[in-house]
Amino acid sequence: MEDAATAEISRAQIWQWIHQTRSLQDGAKSMSRSATASLTRNLPRRNKPGMQRGYAAYEKSAQLMRDLIRSPQFVEFLTVPAYQKILSEGN
Repeated sequence: MEDAATAEISRAQIWQWIHQTRSLQDGAKSMSRSATASLTRNLPRRNKPGMQRGYAAYEKSAQLMRDLIRSPQFVEFLTVPAYQKILSEGN
């Protein structure tokens, strides 16, 4: 449950940043760039090098997160479409 809450908070914050065109500070570079959905494109590739086992599930989760972040309408709970996806795939 705690993991779902953390994902929910993160997703909601990123969705707001993207849909309200917020700027991100890039550390000590004194640069800023706009928060866009394209910044989330490589999310699954930023994993730890040794992560082989469970990668397929990780990729599915990352894709669901990207889909929800890019949605024009805010989806109230990420657990609802996640559960629907699990049921439809028979996992």
